[in-house]
Amino acid sequence: MSAPSLILASASPRRRELLARLGLEPSAIAPADIDETPRKAELPRDYAIRMAREKAEAAASAEGHVLAGDTVVAVGRRILPKAEDEATARQCLQLLSGRRHRVLSAVALRAPDGTLRDRLSETAVKFKRLSNEELAAYLAGGEWHGKAGGYAIQGAAEGLISWIQGSHSGVVGLPLYETRVLLKSAGFPLD
Repeated sequence: MSAPSLILASASPRRRELLARLGLEPSAIAPADIDETPRKAELPRDYAIRMAREKAEAAASAEGHVLAGDTVVAVGRRILPKAEDEATARQCLQLLSGRRHRVLSAVALRAPDGTLRDRLSETAVKFKRLSNEELAAYLAGGEWHGKAGGYAIQGAAEGLISWIQGSHSGVVGLPLYETRVLLKSAGFPLD
């Protein structure tokens, strides 16, 4: 029996790199184009799971299993946006400065028969209190672009984070433990 085929419903190079840590290379990349607007009063946990599931469904294929993920940065019940401009990144980072927040990283796996499973990783992260100079330097680097909450932990922001409890890979964008559990349950050969 051959190993199942895996389609990654993401164009993120970080998700591909993380998947490679599990010894897997997707047979195809099929980014899902869905509406990512949170619903009114939707909680961050529910939103992350819904997004991962909807991405997996949008990229559904009879050719193989579809793996999708979504990462949400939340302060309380507030879902922070993906920073598409410097002003948004600045607002997010000013809000996160000196305080804890949660990063919810959901992963969903859709089998060719339509079976859909998901898992969620929740990580607590704390930024140091950012000086104006530190904030300006981080923003000037540009790695905030397109990132939930306006930062990428795998880059320069890691030097600004004073504390983390949970999954580092989940904050990057694909919680490896949860992903491994889903893939093993679907018969992927992982050791």
